[in-house]
Amino acid sequence: MSDADTTPPSPPSPGDLPGAVSVPDGMVAAVVDLVETGAVPLGAYTIAELTVVDAVVDFLEARPSDEVLAEAVRSLAARQLLVAGKGEDQIQVRGDLGIAVAFQRRARTVLDARVAGTGPGEPWRTLVLPQPERVCLLVRIDTLGVHEVSLHSLEETLQMLADWLPRGQWAEPAPGDDPDAVLAAAPRSALLTAIAYSAVGSAETVESTTDLVLALREGRLHAYARDPGDAARLVRQDMRGRGVRDTVAALMGVTRRPKAEQDAVSAPR
Repeated sequence: MSDADTTPPSPPSPGDLPGAVSVPDGMVAAVVDLVETGAVPLGAYTIAELTVVDAVVDFLEARPSDEVLAEAVRSLAARQLLVAGKGEDQIQVRGDLGIAVAFQRRARTVLDARVAGTGPGEPWRTLVLPQPERVCLLVRIDTLGVHEVSLHSLEETLQMLADWLPRGQWAEPAPGDDPDAVLAAAPRSALLTAIAYSAVGSAETVESTTDLVLALREGRLHAYARDPGDAARLVRQDMRGRGVRDTVAALMGVTRRPKAEQDAVSAPR
C-alpha cells in the first residue's frame, strides 16, 4: 500500500463548509419535547468553532482569521463533531453542536443582552434566539470568550434573564434627567438589543433593531430607549407597572402563557 493510501484526508477548510443544512426528520420535535422536561445543555465552544459550522448569527460577531478558523476545524474534527458526509461536498455536524446549528438556523429574531458590572462566574453577554415552539436557544458568553450553548423553555429563559439583568423598583421620570450621568454612576447596567433578521442560505441580514438600556442606581431602575430622531441620544422610558420579565418578553416580541397554563406545562408528567 502506498503512502498516499494510508494518509488520512485533511479536514475541510472553512471556505469548503456548505451553507445548506439538512435536519433529520423528527429531531426538532424530539428536542423540543426534551426541553419541556428541563434545560438541555449543548456544550461550550469558542467563537471560531461556532463560526466554522455557522452556528452564530453573522452580524453578531467579528469573523476570526482564516488561521484561527482552520484550527477550529481541526479541533472539531478531532472530537468527531465535524465529519465528512455521504456526498463529496457534504459535512456532518454531529452531537450537541449539530442540534445548536439546527436551532440557530430556524430563528429569525435574536436578543443580544450585555451587562456591565457582572461578578465572577457570571456571563457578561447572552444571546437569545426564540423558536416557534416556545423554547429558546441561549448562548452565554463569559469574559474568556467561551460560548456556553443550551436550550430552555421560554418561561425559564425569561426568568433567567430577569434574574441576571439589573433589578429594582422603577425610578420615576424626572425632568432634566441625564442618561449619561445615571449610567456613569450605575454599578450595574445593561444594553438589550432585539434584532429581527432575514436569511438566505447561511447569510443573515438585519431588518430592524430595538434597543433598551437599563441602569440600576441607588436601588432604582432606570430605563432608556433611543430617540427616534437621533439614534445617539437616549430618552427616558416610563416602565412603571411592568416587571423586567414582561419588559424583556415585549422586547423579544413574545407573549407569556397565562399562569394556569404555565403550571400545567411545568407539572410532572
